[in-house]
Amino acid sequence: MLIIGCGSIGERHLRCFKQTARVDVTACDANASLLASVSTEYNVPGISDWEAAVNSGRYQAVVICTPAPLHVPMARLALKRGMHVLIEKPLSNSLQDVDALLAAGRQAGTATAVAYVFHVYPFLVAAREFIRSGELGPVRQAVMVSGQPFHRLRPAYAKTYYRDHRMGGGAIQDALTHSANWIESVLGPTDSVFCDCAHQVLPGVEVEDTVHVSARNAGVLTSYAMNQFQSPKENAIQFNAERGSVRVEFHNQRWGVLRETDLTWIWHEMRVPDQDAHFIAQANAFLDQIEGQPARLCTLEAAAQTLRFNLAALASAKADARVHCRDLHA
Repeated sequence: MLIIGCGSIGERHLRCFKQTARVDVTACDANASLLASVSTEYNVPGISDWEAAVNSGRYQAVVICTPAPLHVPMARLALKRGMHVLIEKPLSNSLQDVDALLAAGRQAGTATAVAYVFHVYPFLVAAREFIRSGELGPVRQAVMVSGQPFHRLRPAYAKTYYRDHRMGGGAIQDALTHSANWIESVLGPTDSVFCDCAHQVLPGVEVEDTVHVSARNAGVLTSYAMNQFQSPKENAIQFNAERGSVRVEFHNQRWGVLRETDLTWIWHEMRVPDQDAHFIAQANAFLDQIEGQPARLCTLEAAAQTLRFNLAALASAKADARVHCRDLHA
């Protein structure tokens, strides 16, 4: 497996795929000092030319961890070479050539997925299965409230892609996209969004760090409120259905149900030891998919839909108007 891009998330993928003990990993990065450091720390081979590596035929699979504008062209070449492809989120920062990528993915016959890691969080998987069971009836409203001290958790943010929308930066493309993608996996595609966002606090950047979105997912009214400067790291999503509610709390690693006949929440705690546990689970899920087991990760098609959410949110904030996802074009 070739890991293209050895920055923060690329290093995590490299470390976690290596910990599965199911695959031989090679690091790839154009930054010579970074490549040498990662190769030495994890005792893996390193290569600087991603295109030569993909064209070499030496690798069966690739994880693309570069800035968002490079995802689609890199993935298309890898698929053309018959490789299995895992792409970091977001799928891209525009719709350019996305349809061609989807067609290439269908034609390749290899495993493809996008690394929206929420798809393997145990409490999210369980909550989604319960909601889909229909026991509480149709969901009519979903509300997400999230915040974190981003400057403490990722102190180098102002020197990375995060500072530039064109590289996939800002709160919408970097953080909110995770929740939107998972909520779409529960409720179905987002139809339209009205977004208000602004840069409120984070020093060293001008991209938005605070976002409010009012969305429609078919018959469900969905809202998102996120900031990246508050002191507590908390994220909660509540689904209100006709006969009860389901709530997921990321900071407590649990999900709960309150039926219309209940007096208190019934909680299900599903803790893991650290953040790497989720990425190891994601790595194993992708390797399982390569080996022919059912896919459990985000598909290219689902990621393309979430890309439309991202772009609609940015367009809505710019135009101060509701934007329908179907109206976006490359």
